[in-house]
Amino acid sequence: MNCEKFTTTSMTVSAILGLIKANDIAIPEIQRPFVWKSKQVRDLMDSLYRGFPVGYIILWKNPNVKLKDGTISSGKKILIDGQQRITALMTAIAEREIYNEEYKLCRVKIAFNPIAALSGEDEAELFAVQTPAHLKSKHWIPDIAKIFSDEFNRYEFVTEYCKANSDIISPKGLDSVLTKLNTIRNQSIGIIELSEALEIDIVTDIFVRINSKGTTLNQGDFVMSKIAADEAHGGNTLRKVIDYFSHLAVDPSYYEYILSHDKEFCNKPEGYIKNLKWLKDDRETVYDPQCDDIIRVAFMHQFQRAKLAELVKMLSGRDFDTREFKEEIIEDTYNKLYKGVAEFINMNNFKQFVIAIKSAGFISNKLINSNMAIDFAYALYLILHESKEVSVSEIKRVVQRWYVLSVLTGRYSSSPESAFAKDLRQISEIGVVKTLKNIEAAILSENFWKVQIPQDLTNPSTNNPTYLVYLAAQVYFNDTSLLSQNVRVKELIELSGDVHHIFPKQYLKDNGFEKNQYNQEANYAYLDRPVNVSIGKQAPANYFQKALKQCDTKVVECGSITKLDELKQNLAMNCIPEDVFEMDHTSYGEFLEKRRTLMAEKIRKYYYSL
Repeated sequence: MNCEKFTTTSMTVSAILGLIKANDIAIPEIQRPFVWKSKQVRDLMDSLYRGFPVGYIILWKNPNVKLKDGTISSGKKILIDGQQRITALMTAIAEREIYNEEYKLCRVKIAFNPIAALSGEDEAELFAVQTPAHLKSKHWIPDIAKIFSDEFNRYEFVTEYCKANSDIISPKGLDSVLTKLNTIRNQSIGIIELSEALEIDIVTDIFVRINSKGTTLNQGDFVMSKIAADEAHGGNTLRKVIDYFSHLAVDPSYYEYILSHDKEFCNKPEGYIKNLKWLKDDRETVYDPQCDDIIRVAFMHQFQRAKLAELVKMLSGRDFDTREFKEEIIEDTYNKLYKGVAEFINMNNFKQFVIAIKSAGFISNKLINSNMAIDFAYALYLILHESKEVSVSEIKRVVQRWYVLSVLTGRYSSSPESAFAKDLRQISEIGVVKTLKNIEAAILSENFWKVQIPQDLTNPSTNNPTYLVYLAAQVYFNDTSLLSQNVRVKELIELSGDVHHIFPKQYLKDNGFEKNQYNQEANYAYLDRPVNVSIGKQAPANYFQKALKQCDTKVVECGSITKLDELKQNLAMNCIPEDVFEMDHTSYGEFLEKRRTLMAEKIRKYYYSL
């Protein structure tokens, strides 16, 4: 029956914030970026002010755990759904600083207009995300948190505000508006509390169903919530290790903050802070893993499993054979997870893996568009490093090939956990090398290289995985950019150079081509700015003829190449058809088809060179 699975109740905003402050609800993502937009925080405040429902918060009490000394550790409540709303309340009302998407500490400040509120107009803008205009305005309260502060002096505020707006609002009117604003703290929010006796399978199923409806939580968040609430097994410390690594990977300066603000963590006898210290000097951005990535890689490495829902069950002691729950399984799971995380954050492991990815040509995070593919590649690296299946020097080659293959085929783009699980099963049975060979034999046919890859390049996006592999191939072969004598494609990518059109965009537009026609991957190339300027909006037949002519005259008109053999070599590097010297807009379709074929051949050569 439903009553046995959960209870429903309600709590005021103040009571919920009180539970958070008392550490009775585990909020593991407190060091992680806040994913809501500022306007969503504003909308939440507006809904609470108007007495509108804001949805349920779903909690699950972690079962009480018997410790080795015989005492009982009371389980905390795990947040299954509602973390974004709670964080929004904490920053807007309780003045709690949060981290934005760039890991910068900030507050979302919400302004309030008492005059608009008193007007009674349904369309009046009562709340807004604070801007400099609100700070200057005499009508707006720039930050509602001041109203909710214990130090707020209502009498002084009413006096000063009404003095500045004496022709618009009276003290009595303002007082009534402030009274209503303060009711936000007493507004009730629905609470669904799942029974602590509920089987983890059902809790997981509830979570997955919620997640499928568009919640911002994912399976990694569920794992983080679970471990953060389990102090008895050190999960709260493990959560910090994961959180701090993902934060430091983006913002190395955060190391000093940890030293000064988390003495307890820094003084742990296990020395976790020492294992993170190397990140304070790390400026690498090719792979900046988030908490989910760390958990996923550690789990795949240590458990040879892929579905994080299974990890949640194991952290609860689930025996998959007997379907029983055992304390020893919880302890073993935490031991392995700790080991997996330790292997992930190890400086040598991480740096050597990144070197492998970069030496395959993926020198910038702009060329990485699949977190799942790079996560599995790192798990593969750790598996090979531990198993000694191949030599240390061979690990890099195998990992590079697997990563490029998975990107080219979109192996982990759909139902990634199922694909991970399938590959891990094969690896556990026959090893990594044989599994890779079997995948290559099944997929990398002549049709794949001559039909599939050219088709994959019929795309207007520069973020298409196949095109990114093409760019990685150019970096790998140290290609010079189009019509340049010494400026490498690698340098332009590293310096955030621009991709330009070989058939100039304006030239094609002037000849009747639409956006989806001139923005084609086969029409893109990295060009040095002076080269791009010299091309302008000329037809390829014109500017390539100038480049050809200057090989005789030595008078530079387009690009910087003045030798014929170097020009031919440069065109080949950039997959430009040999007959480009005669091509104008009437040849554009033919050019795209020929260049896609050449690009596919380059990708093939690159793959088998790894």
